Amino acid sequence: MIPEPPTRTESEAADTARALRAAFCEAARAMTPPPIPLEAIERAGRARRRRRATALTASCALAVTAVTLALTQVLSRPAGPDAARPPVPALEQATTPGPSSNPSRPPEPPAPPRIVAPGERVDAGGGWTVWLTRSGKHWKGPDGYENVRSVSDGNIDLTSPGISHQSEGDRERTFHSGLYYGTRNVGRVELTDTAGRRTIAALLELPGKPGWGVWYASTPPAPDGGVGGDQLDLYDTTGRLITSFPPR
Repeated sequence: MIPEPPTRTESEAADTARALRAAFCEAARAMTPPPIPLEAIERAGRARRRRRATALTASCALAVTAVTLALTQVLSRPAGPDAARPPVPALEQATTPGPSSNPSRPPEPPAPPRIVAPGERVDAGGGWTVWLTRSGKHWKGPDGYENVRSVSDGNIDLTSPGISHQSEGDRERTFHSGLYYGTRNVGRVELTDTAGRRTIAALLELPGKPGWGVWYASTPPAPDGGVGGDQLDLYDTTGRLITSFPPR
């Protein structure tokens, strides 16, 4: 099939388009582009780098200042009582009463008599055992030997205040015990050895306040190697001396 020739209108439109392209190309060749402002671009780049460096330096300075302040607060913080003085282990604390290290602090009051049932065995420490019955005081030593001090054999006057003392020991320890009687207002029993060391004894009583009780204590051996020469003092709950053995 032979193509039909273009119409007049299509031919005129094509000519117009070619003329416009030719005119645009001629105008473009006649235009001269302005030079690139390289120096201005370099100056702007240097200015931006300086601003970033200044901001980074300021940030680092702030961080160093914060760390310095934190370290200063930690190093200058006053040490608490636990840091200044470590706690004393329980085994190093005194186990027997003694003079108070702080003269302004009054000594703690002694414990009241412990009420025990008849025949109840009490561990007195060091292998010693003490118990009470209606007939009197019973005790047994580490060797298993038992002894008794009667309150009903007629040798003790329960109507008059008094105190007795039995002691047994070796080169390491002395065990002391005895009766106190004739009072229902017992505060404490205090044992003083020949070196002037004072020990507060533990107290035992039967229910109902029968008018007598048992005291016991353990002490280091006497300086002279014996077990005699100790002074016993019986006080009431107000601190008044009731009686002593031997008598003062």
